[in-house]
Amino acid sequence: MSKRQMQKMLRLMASGEPVELTSPMASVKKLARLAFVAQQFGYEYADVRQSSGRNGALTMLILPDPSPQARARAGQNWAQYPDAADGVSLPPLVPDAFELLKARINFDLTGKNAEKRMGYGALGVTVGCVVLAFRFGGQSDDFVAAGVVWLLLMAVFGIGLVVTRKRNAKFAARLQAAGFTPVQDENGRLRYLPPGAQPPGQGNPFAGGPYGGAAPGGPGPATGTPQPAYGQQPPGPYAQPAPGPYPGQPAQAP
Repeated sequence: MSKRQMQKMLRLMASGEPVELTSPMASVKKLARLAFVAQQFGYEYADVRQSSGRNGALTMLILPDPSPQARARAGQNWAQYPDAADGVSLPPLVPDAFELLKARINFDLTGKNAEKRMGYGALGVTVGCVVLAFRFGGQSDDFVAAGVVWLLLMAVFGIGLVVTRKRNAKFAARLQAAGFTPVQDENGRLRYLPPGAQPPGQGNPFAGGPYGGAAPGGPGPATGTPQPAYGQQPPGPYAQPAPGPYPGQPAQAP
């Protein structure tokens, strides 16, 4: 993870607004590292998505965490690491927390929805092979050729499905062992949330929620000195993002 991207993330966090972070190389490890640092200074991992472009970039959303535990942790870390905004003077990585973040990001990317998409893809390939066979004349040789292509592609889909299910089961087991709860959002997407977190759909942080001001314990935009925690925010659990594409206009860190 580059120092520049870490600096930019901490600077955007000072606004107290939702922040989007992009990894052009589609690296879950880099995003988990950013999410870990964000957790140390008053933010919480919320969601991740993969672009449909050629580079398959990953975009992660992090949100201010108004819980008392997060406020206390942020205040302590800003006091202990006052130069953290340089992107280098940061709290040491905690392996267990880092692995949990990797598991959450991976599961959000390749959870049950990914399995459904693979099923739809297999169905599309089946229909496509039949259509191609008829277009090329509908002779027996055409159907044989289409059948061979279909078998090869089904083998690829089958292997991919087995690997994906195995990975998802590993991530789910790790998260469940850590006390995370499986829930479905409004679109039926399965996710694992931290203990005490609100199920998706019960609050939209983009609809003018209590995310104004600086991040708790974070550096101010101009002075770089620690700011007070949220003044009037309820000490509730982690705020959760709205399902699907992010409808708000969070700050972005390319």
